[in-house]
Amino acid sequence: MFPFFLLLLLLSFHFTSVSPATLRPDYYAKSCPEAESVVRSVMKKALFREPRSVASVMRFQFHDCFVNGCDASMLLDDTPTMLGEKLALSNINSLRSFEVVDEVKEALEKVCPGIVSCADIIIMASRDAVALTGGPNWAVRLGRLDSLTASQEDSNQIMPSPRANASSLIDLFNNYNLSVKDLVALSGSHSIGQGRCFSVMFRLYNQSGTGRPDPAIEPSFREELYWRCPQGGDENVTVNLDSTPYVFDNQYFKDLVGGRGFLNSDETLYTFAETRRYVRLFSRNQSAFFRAFVEGMLKMGDLQSGRPGEVRRNCRLVNSQSVVI
Repeated sequence: MFPFFLLLLLLSFHFTSVSPATLRPDYYAKSCPEAESVVRSVMKKALFREPRSVASVMRFQFHDCFVNGCDASMLLDDTPTMLGEKLALSNINSLRSFEVVDEVKEALEKVCPGIVSCADIIIMASRDAVALTGGPNWAVRLGRLDSLTASQEDSNQIMPSPRANASSLIDLFNNYNLSVKDLVALSGSHSIGQGRCFSVMFRLYNQSGTGRPDPAIEPSFREELYWRCPQGGDENVTVNLDSTPYVFDNQYFKDLVGGRGFLNSDETLYTFAETRRYVRLFSRNQSAFFRAFVEGMLKMGDLQSGRPGEVRRNCRLVNSQSVVI
């Protein structure tokens, strides 16, 4: 019993680091050469089973990386001593499809146990969600460790609300050395997927406390939203984030130009002068959007806290919780 405990202790130190990892595309070339193909295979199955699920997984990168770096902290379940990020204000009833990451991790553990981090799974799966739905493909940088803890408080303080305006979003992204162009391009992640009526109710019925709808909403789109999201109705009903919700393209930006952005944090990118020029550019030039999106995803994926970490065997639990001695 005692030697086994010592072995586990040594293994935990082996996977722990207090300095930022050096990320590179070939990180698993020798230790797990099948890693990326395994992730893509599971993502293909998820797309076939439920197309919306890959859009949900793709947004994990943003929700993870902005809260203490890209360390899979958002995947940790709550414990008696820790409130995790899944029930944070921007995540509760919004983030979904955690089971897809579980499936990826299970498949990888069969091929190369204890090698591929959950943080890297998020990065690879986000890329694959884009590529599998018609968007660009790119070489991701890998080699992250998984966090040993999560913080609901940090997530609440950092992550923006659907009500956010462009000015506050610019400030937030600037905190991470992400430019205005990065902000607009990365907002294009809403090219696929859906949002809840909850996130648009104030725009429809009480924008800025006026008791009236947001004048930026195009009238026919507003009528559609009234029908889908009536006052007193089920606010968990979902609405497409753009008019081609299963295809990663630049339609999202065309919709913003036309006043058909679903979220306030989307449409504000067109109504605000500093971001409008990029919305217009990307609405006219899909290739420019794709290039800027890849650049933004890579920069966001490089965010690291430098805190101690490990390679979790179960993405929902730190290793000390998942091992029975």
